[in-house]
Amino acid sequence: MEATADEVDRAVRAAHGARDALADRTVRAAFLRTAADLLDAAREHVIEAADAETALGPVRLSGELARTTAQLRSFAEVVTEGSFLDVRIDLPDPDATPPRSDMRRWKIPLGVVAVYAASNFPLAFSVPGGDTASALAAGCPVVVKAHPDHPATSELCASLLRRAAAKEGLPEDVVVLVHGFDAGVRLVRHPLVAAAGFTGSVRGGRALFDAAAARPVPIPFHGELGSLNPVVITPAAAEERAEELGAGLAGSMTLGAGQFCTKPGFVLAPRGEAGDRFLAALTAGVSETEPAVMLDHRMRDAFVTGVAERAALDGVRTPVTPGAGGEHTVSAGVLAVDADRLTGGDHGLLLEECFGPVTVVARYATRDEVTAVLGLLPGNLTATLHSAEEDEAAAPLLAELTPLAGRVLVNGWPTGVAVAAAQHHGGPYPATTSTSTSVGATAIERWLRPVTYQSTPGHLLPPELRDGNPLGVPRR
Repeated sequence: MEATADEVDRAVRAAHGARDALADRTVRAAFLRTAADLLDAAREHVIEAADAETALGPVRLSGELARTTAQLRSFAEVVTEGSFLDVRIDLPDPDATPPRSDMRRWKIPLGVVAVYAASNFPLAFSVPGGDTASALAAGCPVVVKAHPDHPATSELCASLLRRAAAKEGLPEDVVVLVHGFDAGVRLVRHPLVAAAGFTGSVRGGRALFDAAAARPVPIPFHGELGSLNPVVITPAAAEERAEELGAGLAGSMTLGAGQFCTKPGFVLAPRGEAGDRFLAALTAGVSETEPAVMLDHRMRDAFVTGVAERAALDGVRTPVTPGAGGEHTVSAGVLAVDADRLTGGDHGLLLEECFGPVTVVARYATRDEVTAVLGLLPGNLTATLHSAEEDEAAAPLLAELTPLAGRVLVNGWPTGVAVAAAQHHGGPYPATTSTSTSVGATAIERWLRPVTYQSTPGHLLPPELRDGNPLGVPRR
């Protein structure tokens, strides 16, 4: 049932009223661990509900649930360790120029965070996912706008999170769930919402981003909107392992029916005999995949229409024709084009993300063509270089790829996104609307703001900033 305006207002106010209860870091960490434990204990029911609504399959969803609970426990460790508070202390120095008073800086939670669940990850990027986990770890209550593709899964996961809160003595309203398109719009406009996290389409995310910026008091909007995830294969790499590269790309771009935000959707590969072998191996690998069910009919229709429009462009070839695989399924495919056609201005559609199991292979003849095409690409979550040992092309190509993405890979495939301290899952627009990450320990930074206390008596300072460091927080 879609939430009314009054229900959205009550949800936000309830979450806002629970803010102070999250102040204790020990309780926050225990809450996150208990939430992970309850999700694991309800594993069978969670996977059954998610599979019924998404058709992603028990194997994929089992892995996603494990990732989700590991993520919650990882943020519990972040909270306990305390470096995320970024405590910095400058003692007074009257002889400095200018003179310096006693200054003590740390980070505090922003307030209620609106989380917009993703379609393609009903667990890891939805109700119990990374945006929720990182916001709660920061000390921010969340109001989650459920995705319409998996409402029952969302309700189940929200109930488990709320039960975990109650078990640790917190108000259940540190996590609140709402449903509906209009509810999502009202949420980002609510005056008590302090920030928002979104994973979804460019169109939907940009509309919410604009709404967040147009508020009387604008708020941070951390949106992940879309990514082409370009791959460049050097001639030396193609010569060395063409068949391996073709098979690897086939596996990566068809994983999860191509419904990963990190799917490699655009590849620059050399012309010539080695490039032909690569394309043949890719063709063989993609041809062997079975038709797959996409997340909903809207996405399926958009994929079928999108690949047809791209295949109809002048000079585009279809080594494997993508499209409708049956009444409810789609067939994976490969589109190929000469790279020099992309610089003419008539093939821009090939440089836009097509959500689903398809990739575009642009065949280049010269190094200058690679540079010209890379100069046309928008911002991305990832960019990948495949090179050989002692490959003179590697260093300059890596330098060209780095401005295009938040994560740059060498001799790998981008579809795996590890939950790690050094992870960055973000990138230049339209990959994301900010410079932050939505995966990894530093995702917590999105929901915090710095505050400096100057010349403040010790008894008025938060314990984390007091002399003697009574809580043992890492400090500079």
